Amino acid sequence: MDETDGGRLSRRTFLGVVAAATAGATACGAGGHDGAAARAGGTPASGPLLLPSASPSPDAAASPQPARYERLRPGDPAWRARSYGPADAIEGYCDRASVLPGHPVELRVSTTADRFRVTAYRMGWYGGAEARRVWRSEWLPGRRQGRGDLDGATRTVHANWRRSLTVPTAGWPEGAYLLRLDSAKGHQRYVPLILRSAEATGRTLLVHATATWQAYNQWGGYSLYYGRDGSYGARSLAVSFDRPYDKNGAEKFLVYERALVVLAERLGVPLAYTTGLDLTPELMKGAASIVFLGHDEYWTPQMRRQVTRARDAGSNIAFLGANTCYRRIRVENEGRLVVCYKDQYARDPMYGRRPPEVTADFRSAPAPDPESSLTGVYYDGFPADAPYVVAAPHHWLFEGTGVRRGDAFPHLVGVEYDRVTPSVPTPRPIEIIAHSPLMCGNRPSFADSAYYTTPSGAGVFATGTMRWVEGLRAGLPGGPRAHDMDARTRRFVTRTTSNLLRAFSRGPAGDHRAVPRDNVHAFYT
Repeated sequence: MDETDGGRLSRRTFLGVVAAATAGATACGAGGHDGAAARAGGTPASGPLLLPSASPSPDAAASPQPARYERLRPGDPAWRARSYGPADAIEGYCDRASVLPGHPVELRVSTTADRFRVTAYRMGWYGGAEARRVWRSEWLPGRRQGRGDLDGATRTVHANWRRSLTVPTAGWPEGAYLLRLDSAKGHQRYVPLILRSAEATGRTLLVHATATWQAYNQWGGYSLYYGRDGSYGARSLAVSFDRPYDKNGAEKFLVYERALVVLAERLGVPLAYTTGLDLTPELMKGAASIVFLGHDEYWTPQMRRQVTRARDAGSNIAFLGANTCYRRIRVENEGRLVVCYKDQYARDPMYGRRPPEVTADFRSAPAPDPESSLTGVYYDGFPADAPYVVAAPHHWLFEGTGVRRGDAFPHLVGVEYDRVTPSVPTPRPIEIIAHSPLMCGNRPSFADSAYYTTPSGAGVFATGTMRWVEGLRAGLPGGPRAHDMDARTRRFVTRTTSNLLRAFSRGPAGDHRAVPRDNVHAFYT
């Protein structure tokens, strides 16, 4: 039973929540740190993603098509960057993380070359090419721009670069895009851009985690995790979208999101696209399902309330990562600034004024409200690396996988994970369909995949592992080899995710799929 009252914990449950947070997540270095993401690497992978059959029509692909046929068009495998070069070789950022189709975007670029150009690629299936080129600029004069300014109060880096060009989006379909910057010296970087949907009625809404991308962005020497000296104490208390992303420019998208976009478009389910910072009741109204991708840690309280209401109105919800909805944030400066004080919450200007808006973790004081009341699972820690172990092989999500109880898929659980935790607010009945023993540092624990439904009929599924979307590319050239996941794991994750997306696209899963069998007592006493 969900033991919350008006979004807050009851007095009886509060002590259990605090105890679980202390003895669980913090015991093995929790806090939403995905150090293995860097080890996994964000380098674009070569080779197509092998998925269930859905043959496109050559005639349909050859003629002008409505948006639902976009996936059938020929692609361009040359979208992959070949050489990044030094960090300052070429880099850039947009004045908006997302826009509606047709709205122009201002792009700011710095390069050590005398010329550069920009190519826009829409990410999707495209016969396995995974992207289609939709636009390219002329060669433009290049110039070096500054390394940014630091706001001393919050240690926020702003690049404050001048506009280099305006990118038109007229005629571009909704979707996830990478703008590839090419310097005349042969170096390249990406700039991600989401062309969001205006409405998602009857469609599966893919939610891109732009706030989390920015939280981990170390450009200029500061993120919500580290300062220029590498210490946690010197980290930013607010981070700005007014700067490029570090590394290849789109690491979080490429590692945690791209493979799901490719699969969803390959399957042909009706799709809509947005970011977590653009979720509104109007957008989510009537959505068949809402899908959160591989790492979506940073949420506003408004976002959480609205997603909960969408669930209660019948929209299915899928959480395909772990550590979801863990950090409470505030967005300022017209969506360009993400504020999160974390354990320094007493310095937050909202402290003592509006406790539910203080940017501490959702489970923490001064207004504890653990994520588990929505996700069904509770973030338990970092780091972990363990096999994913099937507990309910006959569940409809595993149809066609051929799994048996106890079957294991090495390294699929990690590097952060969630579990069902009966002592915190958890929807009931809830069915644990995978129960994976692990060691979090020196502490034994478990990761769980779990499924529940609501009175509205909405189904809610959480994988309980951050590597799920990465698993869609396991065993492919350039895939997540650092985790040693194999082709068998890819086939399992692909079929299970396909079952999920197809079922959730049909409307409230409780109306056409078996209801969950509460089995928590079989695993936890």
